[in-house]
Amino acid sequence: MKVIPKLLLSFFLLGCSSQSPSGADAKSGRLNILSTTAMIHDIVSEIGGEDVDTHCLIVGNLDPHSYELVKGDDEKFSRADLIFYNGLGLEHGASLLKQLKSQPSAIGLGDRLFAEDPKAFLVIEDQLDPHFWMDVSLFSRIIDPIVEALQEKDPNHAAFYKERGEILREKMIQTDQRLFEKVQTIPEEKRYLVTSHDAFFYFTRRYLAQGEETDWEERFMAPEGLAPDGQMSLLDIEETVNFLCAHEVPVVFPETNINRDALKKIVSICKEKGRPVRIAQVPLYGDAMGTKTYLEMIEHNANVLKEQLIKE
Repeated sequence: MKVIPKLLLSFFLLGCSSQSPSGADAKSGRLNILSTTAMIHDIVSEIGGEDVDTHCLIVGNLDPHSYELVKGDDEKFSRADLIFYNGLGLEHGASLLKQLKSQPSAIGLGDRLFAEDPKAFLVIEDQLDPHFWMDVSLFSRIIDPIVEALQEKDPNHAAFYKERGEILREKMIQTDQRLFEKVQTIPEEKRYLVTSHDAFFYFTRRYLAQGEETDWEERFMAPEGLAPDGQMSLLDIEETVNFLCAHEVPVVFPETNINRDALKKIVSICKEKGRPVRIAQVPLYGDAMGTKTYLEMIEHNANVLKEQLIKE
């Protein structure tokens, strides 16, 4: 899958406005916050601390691309003082998308950042890439809109939210730099990545790229597109095999919430071509992060990549 630069998009930004302050929950005295993804949920929890009740809609290994509302979800939305979602087309399940559109208190964090700085985001085959959490420096930008929304809803704790946001920002900046330095120790000729689906372009641009190279996207390949629920063709398989052979990549990385059949097929074809390729025993976190925190998840990915790519 290739990046198409400087593409002009007509992109509808969902629910970027919020209502006037509604106050905290009558029983707990705390704001009730719903986040669609675990990554956003973790950031909100870090900022809100004990002053907010945080809930995550899409948990475990469920796919945020195709998630549809289930029994009990409507109640979660109705009880929420604020709703944070990724946007950029990530949550495109019909029932979830309809619910997000209908909620004036829903804030699309990626949509808002894209409106402010579209050049920071990637376009893959005419589609905005929603996986911007894979770049810690970019994802840290969601702190400000989260803090502002919490302050508006709960002005009595405005200073508290600001302070925790600044502490988290510094932690994310330090983690980002540490990850960059760690991944850059992988020899340049080995810094090529193959995963299950196109969730790692932002990671590649930020951490795998060599210096200011303009063709950094050539360092990443995946047989499945931006959403793993999409159709994968024989051409996608062939392109991935050719990528592995051309760059002598020794390993492909499964993701925790995606079937490995495509990777097994690719490894089998490579073997037939005389190019030994293995599937990493430890999977990466793409659209899901299990029981880890957001920063633990990203650090896990960097550690696994370094270990496997330099392994003989």
